Amino acid sequence: MADAQELSRITTSAQLDDLFNASSRRPVWLFKHSLICPTSAGAWREFEKFAAKQSDRALIGVIEIQRARELSREVAVRTGVRHESPQALLIRDGLAVWHGSHWEITEQALDQAAEDHLAVETTGC
Repeated sequence: MADAQELSRITTSAQLDDLFNASSRRPVWLFKHSLICPTSAGAWREFEKFAAKQSDRALIGVIEIQRARELSREVAVRTGVRHESPQALLIRDGLAVWHGSHWEITEQALDQAAEDHLAVETTGC
């Protein structure tokens, strides 16, 4: 499982700004998580397994919906991706280049999205 220090809990607009700005330098994963939903708990377990392998490759932020509802809405506005919970988004250059929700969030699906994204980065001129 990922260490607490590897996962940044996003609770302010300034933290969200920092992540979106950092997405021009390295991939950023955002996980929007409901603290009371069993589906979200399952997706969280999958995301944690994936995140544990990403600490040197990507920044990872977590928005707990019940504690930061406005930030969750702000992510939807910034990315154009309709809010869902649970939801995982891969942000590059301020844009959502991949997203999934509910049962789409599996360690395998996240691994594949990361691999696809890295392949795009390394095949350029």
